[in-house]
Amino acid sequence: MRDESSPLGELTAARVGEARRLVERIIAEISKVVVGKKEEVKLIIASLIAGGHVLLEGVPGVAKTTIARALASATGLEWKRIQFTPDLLPSDIIGVMVLDRRTGEFRFRRGPIFANIVLADEINRASPRTQSALLEAMQERQVTVEGVTYKLPEPFMVIATMNPVEFEGVFPLPEAQLDRFLAKIVIDYPSREELIEIVRRHDIIEEWPVRSVAAADQILGLMSAARGVYVDDVVLEYIADIVEATRRHPLLRLGASPRAAIALAKLSRALALIEGRTYVLPDDVKRVAKPVLRHRITLKPEAEIEGNVLPDDVIDQVLAEVPTPSPPARPL
Repeated sequence: MRDESSPLGELTAARVGEARRLVERIIAEISKVVVGKKEEVKLIIASLIAGGHVLLEGVPGVAKTTIARALASATGLEWKRIQFTPDLLPSDIIGVMVLDRRTGEFRFRRGPIFANIVLADEINRASPRTQSALLEAMQERQVTVEGVTYKLPEPFMVIATMNPVEFEGVFPLPEAQLDRFLAKIVIDYPSREELIEIVRRHDIIEEWPVRSVAAADQILGLMSAARGVYVDDVVLEYIADIVEATRRHPLLRLGASPRAAIALAKLSRALALIEGRTYVLPDDVKRVAKPVLRHRITLKPEAEIEGNVLPDDVIDQVLAEVPTPSPPARPL
């Protein structure tokens, strides 16, 4: 049962319906420039609502940047793009102290990290030192320069992109940084029909018809509503069973952490809200399992070399082996 003393208050059906309609309008706007990718777009929006960051993996030209820009345009949020390169410095992201000639004092000039949505394009091309400049921002929603802490705007989301086929001139992200991303979403090639539609609509897409249908305060309202979505103990036990199963899997060197369990619950809540429910179902957990877990588990070397096994294959095995509980009773 829902705890009526919760400071989040009761999440009413009317509030959920309003949230779902708002998200549908956002998706409709994004769909003007992004053909297909409905599930991927929905998961990215759910990650924003859950207060998380997203790692997009895909080859060049599959609309990773377009999705990020369209999300910012449709939600009315400020966005900045940072092109990561080997010579990029932490100060190029966070900002730098500059001398004000009028006053003779140093003042802080804010970098592009001070935006609601920050696109970290080709994040693995920057050095580990520069990559680490994002850690405090992603975890604490703040940056510290010369001992002074500056809060980042709310909402705040990092959308980072990676090319899965590049091995030269890149610096793999360490596990600690990968763990900061709520979800890793794979953007694959479009289907033949989608490709034809992309070419047909190219001129319209270039004109950028996406309009703002929301504002920052409405997104914050969605985030608040998602925190009020009910998660039954049955679902929490299911999440724990999935995480525990990854730690016992014979092909994994490193299983999922407690942060992964928290991420499963948070993204499931946001997805349930988007689907118009006040409670999480086991199927919501299954739906977000791959985006949440694929970058948080590490295969044994022999699994990658001999068996040609991918993290998604292991997650499929785990979901097949862990019994799916019956849907919990709808909360009052």
